[in-house]
Amino acid sequence: MYTPAEAAAYTGIDAAQVRRWLFGYASGGKHHEGLWHPQLEGDLEQALSFHDLLEIRFVHAFRHHGVSLQAIRRASAHARETFNQPYPFTCKRFQTDGRSIFATVLEETGDESLLDLVKRQYTFKQVIKPSLYRGIEYDNGKALRWYPLSRNQHVVLDPSRNFGKPILTGSGMTVDAIVTAWHAEGQEARRVAAIYEVPLAEVEAAIQFEQRTAA
Repeated sequence: MYTPAEAAAYTGIDAAQVRRWLFGYASGGKHHEGLWHPQLEGDLEQALSFHDLLEIRFVHAFRHHGVSLQAIRRASAHARETFNQPYPFTCKRFQTDGRSIFATVLEETGDESLLDLVKRQYTFKQVIKPSLYRGIEYDNGKALRWYPLSRNQHVVLDPSRNFGKPILTGSGMTVDAIVTAWHAEGQEARRVAAIYEVPLAEVEAAIQFEQRTAA
């Protein structure tokens, strides 16, 4: 599980937006529901699962292009039913068939925020681009784990390991433990690698991830 603050750090999306999209918001004396029901709803207050974490990256891409929350909500519902996937934006089929989902929403609602996305194939490809899927490892269409660093797979978020918190892929050491040691040892990466008997490349990846999330 992840807090909105952790989700913000790992994805670069503002925590307030994460809360708004997943857990709803109040406006004009009315409560607006989140875009979908989080996987951990009812178990923990305002906690995201691994799949919620990945799905909001796609919501962020749609919002950056100007797609309305109402259109995203309807598209998510249509895609869940069409693809038989609880988290449809993340599934690879959305990369090829998602445009037809938005076309259906446009036909139903006339939402002009979808016009470019539906009518221009290149626009859809710009929004749903390979980088959104890069680093996600799949099995039978389901996301299993995510390697968030674009240039290597030394850091992984895997819900079957360390509760999905970032760890070093090879050694299993937590990123937090390595980064804490790096600061304690005067930011000497080689010394940390020797102390914990892990490859220097893994230590450097942990530091890169920490600096990326702190930015």
